[in-house]
Amino acid sequence: MTAADVLLGRALVEEATKKSGLIWVRGTGPARALWHVWHEAAAVLVGDGPGEQPLPEGLVDGGAAEVTVRSKDKGGRLVAWTAAVAVLEPHSEEWEAAVAELKGKRLNAPDAEQMTDRWARECRVVRLTPGASRTEVPDGSLAAAPLPTGATTRRPAPAALPRLLLKRRRKN
Repeated sequence: MTAADVLLGRALVEEATKKSGLIWVRGTGPARALWHVWHEAAAVLVGDGPGEQPLPEGLVDGGAAEVTVRSKDKGGRLVAWTAAVAVLEPHSEEWEAAVAELKGKRLNAPDAEQMTDRWARECRVVRLTPGASRTEVPDGSLAAAPLPTGATTRRPAPAALPRLLLKRRRKN
């Protein structure tokens, strides 16, 4: 691999990760889709606290993670990269800068005023710094069964729903 290939790989990782709303992160367990922000040449995540996204197993300080970035327009796999994991210490200078970026992107926070204090007490802020990247197409499907979560509910469809849907079609 030439120096130009390395620079192009870094540029692709940065641009794709900046533009993607979700990245797939795998530590030692299954991969999870996570929202993030791109800050100072790394993806920054917040999670593992009440009301926040669950982070994958194995995201420990000094560890490694596999990050897969999807294409924003087609949704397919665009690039994968290996990340060095750093858990930021609450209220450190690096943590404050990362949290300022995360706070602006956090949607529907129930406690927007006290959110950063809650993150410092109950959550982890993780920085994923890119290492090697790969853009090759994988040899098979990377599809996996969805991870169990308490966020989904299954309720029967309302009895009137089929009539309502058919009624709309007839009018058009």
